Amino acid sequence: MGRIGIAALAGAGLLATAPGMAQAHMPYMLPNLFDLTDRDHVTVQASFTEDPFQAEVVMKSDAWHVRGPGGAVTPISGVTYLRDLAVFEAPIAAKGTYRVSSGERFGRKGKMYRDAKGQWIISEGKDKPADAPLVEVQSMTLAEVYVTRGGPSKDALAPTGKSLELRPITHPSEIFAAQPAQFELLFEGKPVSGAHVEVFRSAGVYDGKKQVGGQITTDAAGKFAITPPDAGTYLALIRYRTEAPAGAETPYRSYSYTLTFEATE
Repeated sequence: MGRIGIAALAGAGLLATAPGMAQAHMPYMLPNLFDLTDRDHVTVQASFTEDPFQAEVVMKSDAWHVRGPGGAVTPISGVTYLRDLAVFEAPIAAKGTYRVSSGERFGRKGKMYRDAKGQWIISEGKDKPADAPLVEVQSMTLAEVYVTRGGPSKDALAPTGKSLELRPITHPSEIFAAQPAQFELLFEGKPVSGAHVEVFRSAGVYDGKKQVGGQITTDAAGKFAITPPDAGTYLALIRYRTEAPAGAETPYRSYSYTLTFEATE
């Protein structure tokens, strides 16, 4: 798993403190193409940003990989790290759908407390209520994107059962503007209910409508729908804070997952 230094990503590891507030950097991956036709590779950029997909802080990882048809996992090598972004080519050996991933990354450490509504708030203690204890937390980030060569397949969509991840119910190659796309949020393979999902439009940088309107929350089965208002590239962001596994460096972890997808006409 990749580790990222605090100095290299000050403020980018722990994200916004409440739903609907994009106060800090979020990870993203962006391929040059989602539909590869018959190309044998895809070129991907990865970065942290406040405005998807405007690269600001380079994303580094020791666990870049691509999961292809049949579930085979291939590590990605030859990553070029610039100051603002990482760039690499992921091999796409055969026809089907591929899941390109940063792998789970360890981020910065900080502190948080739980407010009266049960929400975890990242804080150094200046604004917290006197009776709310601070706890140590470390951020964990994971960014992914699906691309397809030839016809779509489903093997790469299967969840790994590890950490925080999205299971696409609607195939990523079949997401259309103005039509709901279905997903399931999982943590350690189990559905996560009541989680907030933020969805950003790439076109929002130009027209000011950066987020898809309305609050999206996972249901009791961890499922939710995203309806892209128009054709374009989108980023879904989910944060989930919970107790860390035994032996972790901090008692709590703040997980952040992003999925880049394309909506077509």
